[in-house]
Amino acid sequence: MGPKLWDWAYAWEAFPLLAEASIITIKATLMGFVVALTVGLLFAIGRMAGPTWSRVAVGGLVEFIRSTPLLIQIFFLYYVMPEFGLTMDAMLTGVLALGLHYGAYCSEVYRAGLANVPKGQWEASTALNLSPWTTFKDVILPQAIPPVVPALGNYLVALFKETPLLSVIAVLELMQTAKILGSETFRYVEPITLVGVFFLVFSLVSAALIRRVELHLNQRMGRRT
Repeated sequence: MGPKLWDWAYAWEAFPLLAEASIITIKATLMGFVVALTVGLLFAIGRMAGPTWSRVAVGGLVEFIRSTPLLIQIFFLYYVMPEFGLTMDAMLTGVLALGLHYGAYCSEVYRAGLANVPKGQWEASTALNLSPWTTFKDVILPQAIPPVVPALGNYLVALFKETPLLSVIAVLELMQTAKILGSETFRYVEPITLVGVFFLVFSLVSAALIRRVELHLNQRMGRRT
């Protein structure tokens, strides 16, 4: 008889190591998403405000990031940027690459939300002598964000599923750890299957949390109106 397809003893042995690696995956996901939300908002503002040349420049940058593979961007930041004097460790590089890549996508979501706020809101705020910053922060954003939360949440789940790409620069996230375990024991079924289970559970939990945030924001908007 050949080796059995599934070894429960080995699966339980691998589980704690993968659970520990999942912390790295979650950290990379959350930090990358914070970068994406921040950069995405800045990109969206840059494409909607300011002189024509700056809007065109920001738009070109966003399209460039969206049109090139994330894997190439990771390699560029980790292996090419040190030639220009910018050296970062693998984790920081991965977080920055994820954040910039998905920030370009989030910018389009933000732009749609901001464009849906009636222009009369700006005019009314001007009539009330509110500064542009106060208007944007207290009037425009609270109306623009709730409708786009589901779309932003979809990018959170997508970003999470992209973290295995960080294994190419030796970030010891889930997939890299599973590959190491498999290479040591020549058993890949258990660690790869467990990685799939981890990703499924985290994706479902993320989707549920996003739904809760969406409902909470909608309830707040309902109370305000």
